[in-house]
Amino acid sequence: MTAELVRGQNHPLPEARLEIRVSAGTPIVAGATLGDEHGKVHGVEWVAHPGAPTLPGLEVSKQAAADHRLAVDLDALAPSVHRVTVLLALPTTTGGPARFGAVAAPFLAVTGLDGTEVATYTITGLQTETAVVALELYRRQGAWKVRAVGQGYAGGLAELLTDQDLPEARQLAAGIHEAVAHGLARSVAAPPPRVPDAERPRQTPAPALGPDQTHGTGTAPQGAPPHLVGQHAGTAPHDPSADTQPTAPMAGGPVNYTHPGRQTTAPPPPPPTAPPAEPGRPAQPVAGDATGWSMDERLYNQVWGMFEDLARTTAAYRSAVDFAESRMEQELDRVLSDPRSRISGQGDAAREAARAKHAQLVDQARAALDRDLAQLRAEADVVEPALPTAYARWDNPVWHGYQVPMEVPMALRLGDLHLPESDGLRIPMLVRLPLERGLWIDASRSGSGDSFADPGELRRLALDTAVALAARLLAVYPPGEFSVHVLDPAGAGATALAPLTQPGVLAGPPAVGAAGVADVLGRLTQRVDLVQMAVRGGAADALPPGFDTAEQLLIVNDFPHGFDDRAVTQLRYLADEGPAVGVHLMMVADRQDAVAYGPLLDPLWRSLLRLTPTPDDHLADPWVGHAWTYEPSLVPPGSRVLQQVLTQVADARRSWNR
Repeated sequence: MTAELVRGQNHPLPEARLEIRVSAGTPIVAGATLGDEHGKVHGVEWVAHPGAPTLPGLEVSKQAAADHRLAVDLDALAPSVHRVTVLLALPTTTGGPARFGAVAAPFLAVTGLDGTEVATYTITGLQTETAVVALELYRRQGAWKVRAVGQGYAGGLAELLTDQDLPEARQLAAGIHEAVAHGLARSVAAPPPRVPDAERPRQTPAPALGPDQTHGTGTAPQGAPPHLVGQHAGTAPHDPSADTQPTAPMAGGPVNYTHPGRQTTAPPPPPPTAPPAEPGRPAQPVAGDATGWSMDERLYNQVWGMFEDLARTTAAYRSAVDFAESRMEQELDRVLSDPRSRISGQGDAAREAARAKHAQLVDQARAALDRDLAQLRAEADVVEPALPTAYARWDNPVWHGYQVPMEVPMALRLGDLHLPESDGLRIPMLVRLPLERGLWIDASRSGSGDSFADPGELRRLALDTAVALAARLLAVYPPGEFSVHVLDPAGAGATALAPLTQPGVLAGPPAVGAAGVADVLGRLTQRVDLVQMAVRGGAADALPPGFDTAEQLLIVNDFPHGFDDRAVTQLRYLADEGPAVGVHLMMVADRQDAVAYGPLLDPLWRSLLRLTPTPDDHLADPWVGHAWTYEPSLVPPGSRVLQQVLTQVADARRSWNR
């Protein structure tokens, strides 16, 4: 039976190999310290955190997330370790909640490897604290126990680590937050929930936003541009786990197509019904079986459910394989530690038995993973053809029937994601609209292996990727609601930009030279300033006559060529302040080209979602932090679908301007 702990209560631990699961309503940092028999932490090498996530017998998450799984092997800890203390903290770089009292109470569960809960603890009563000692596992008279602590610190990680007598506490806390910032810069944010129907705007095509994204009292000034309603700078997306904690598919059971963990706050319309399953077989998947207000929303939630299912079932497989390898190593160590077994046939037999057990455990884990993958592939086979244009690949036939939309969709497909264990299974990478972060198409070889000996060819492919993404954005917005500007100071991207320039879908010709860069950046910076002042002053109807209220996308090619110090400062300003007022950034750049600026540009790169023009495993999921391989969404060679779509966009734009 599970023990539900309260602050100060303890409970014996029956197993040595454990998982500590943490669930919160917002991304948090999880770490752990090791202490001796007096509880003393002897140095930074006794602390597991996102920058150094692995210690002997202990592994923590590599990034901030709403859900964590910490792995603990008590038998693998050093003999001098008598205490494992689990720490939680709010990140300092997300613009999210500033104290634990403003978020859902963190929930922790200590489980066995089979998922059976040993003890749970909900940390209540937190107010101004930004870091908390959640649990401690401690050794007493040869046995291990878990104690619920719940000690909070308003001074954050620095105060918490100082309280544990770490002399380098402040430096370590700063290093942890820096590692988290790097992790967030490469992570895919979990989707926010939908708001209740009564609160959804009826007069604007912009998608509804979560309740934590409303501006002030939740009402926009009269005459505000539609994409400004309900937004302000610095808000972070709300994590769905605050409303419904997801259920992880374990290696011992199949994926459940009723998706109990794929719920939103919206009451669902009757979803499509699957045909009855044959006895002993899982139910057949159906496109749109998740909860949502519309088919697009149900498909969006279903795709995110598939993403989470694949992340967790792969995590279960990897955990099982790690356990099998650790067990085999321990058994082999015991055999080798006995001199008699090393010189007798008994040792050979023990080694063969250890390897046979390892193979059996790995085979069982792989069979469970293959079963789940087969179900997810079956679901992908029915979901992919049913996706609307905004979610579909360029080779999906839905694009051939494209019509310029009258409303903005919920989300946009940026590419595909997959894991090494899931060969052939691709999960669409969907991000909510309007974009909350700028995009960086990395034109460096660091993310493309050695397949591109010619840097120029890689830069061309990176710009092709940017053009395909910009075309998607133009295609999914109604006429007059999205404008694209291009900075190409050296004029090197003229050929790659032709799909945008020839139909006339750009706001103006690509800007070239330092003068062109200064002109475009000056106009967009002024636009951000004007809208910010109008919204903050409640006078959005006082914007200048003829003010373009459409969302703006700025594509920057060959950065920092053509940029002086003032232009670099303006670009950073647009990256930080632009998304909240409808100005978005897409950079095509090799970070090494801007190395002369040093750490000055580090906040710029971190503020952008890094994408690559070739497959690269650099994006992390928000649940277990796997490194997912990202593949860009490119138009198939020889296809004219891009020209056909952009021609319709240009025609609709000209008709709207008349």
